[in-house]
Amino acid sequence: MLYPLIRNILFGFDAEDVHYFAMNNLKRGCSIAPVKKMIESSFQFNHPKLQKNVFGLQFKNPVGLGAGFDKNALFLNELETLGFGFVEIGTVTPKPQAGNDKPRLFRLKEDKALINRMGFNNEGLEAVAARLKERQSSIVNRETAHTDRESSILNLQSAIANPKMIIGGNIGKNKVTPNEDAWKDYEICFDGLFDCVDYFVVNVSSPNTPGLRELQEKDSLRKILSQLQNINYGKSAKKPLLLKIAPDLTKDQLDDIVSLAFEVKLDGLVATNTTIDRSRLGTTSIAKSDAIGTGGLSGLPLRERATEVVQYLSEQTQHNIPIIASGGIFTGADAQQKLNVGASLVQVWTGFIYEGPGIVKKICKHLVHQV
Repeated sequence: MLYPLIRNILFGFDAEDVHYFAMNNLKRGCSIAPVKKMIESSFQFNHPKLQKNVFGLQFKNPVGLGAGFDKNALFLNELETLGFGFVEIGTVTPKPQAGNDKPRLFRLKEDKALINRMGFNNEGLEAVAARLKERQSSIVNRETAHTDRESSILNLQSAIANPKMIIGGNIGKNKVTPNEDAWKDYEICFDGLFDCVDYFVVNVSSPNTPGLRELQEKDSLRKILSQLQNINYGKSAKKPLLLKIAPDLTKDQLDDIVSLAFEVKLDGLVATNTTIDRSRLGTTSIAKSDAIGTGGLSGLPLRERATEVVQYLSEQTQHNIPIIASGGIFTGADAQQKLNVGASLVQVWTGFIYEGPGIVKKICKHLVHQV
């Protein structure tokens, strides 16, 4: 009950600035062992019924955080403390880029929505990969600290009972890279993050990089995905490869996605990214969105369309390709609706902003009673 008060205070400040203010303060709190324990006990909800194996990965629960929240893998330990089953970092591009001019993140409070035109702002592949490798090393060091047989057995039992948080790598192209060379940027990111993440998501559906959505056309996508799968199958152990799509695609375009997904043997789909459609906004928010201008809309106004896309993809693939559902998930009932129409996992983002750090626990508590 405390979060609505905190949210009202935070919403008095610039949306992007307060995002880093809040997460950096959470990071400071988690650096103090007793505080971190208290946060874990308050916000985590673990139950064997929530565990799911999807595209060969074991998820401790089906609730993840979508790409764009932790672009540079700065807050993974803190997000794990809040109970997320998986987090998608990025979108990561080969070279660092500043993104679009600020302000570029806006709240539409009346509709529980956000508009963003961030533009793939991130520190670039090299910095993100180094941070992920450092995190991996620290985890390995902790696990190898206990070397006696009894501790090893206990550690193994604990790992089975409580799977680690899964990390996804969302990859894109730099703004200055022409579309005909986009496949090169995706290949660079795929290679550079291969040993750092558990699965990959190819992002060609953000509305905030000029021309990017043109890469959702079948021939352009085939070139990118085929190249990545050629690299993937050349590895000793391949990584799941997923595609994130826009909610604004026509039925014919969705059919092309399904056909291509089978052709290149995609491991999954993420549905959906933000929308450029403002028609589901209320009157007050429409006026605000007109003043804000361009950008992708997320939150409750996207919920219905995202569910429609998930259901259509699930039916067209005959449930043979796992789907991560994203768009308008605020409650356990929202998450259950997405799972009911064919999703295997769900991601929150805008819901996290409006509902607060307890969102994962609330959703998981609801889901465990539906299993």
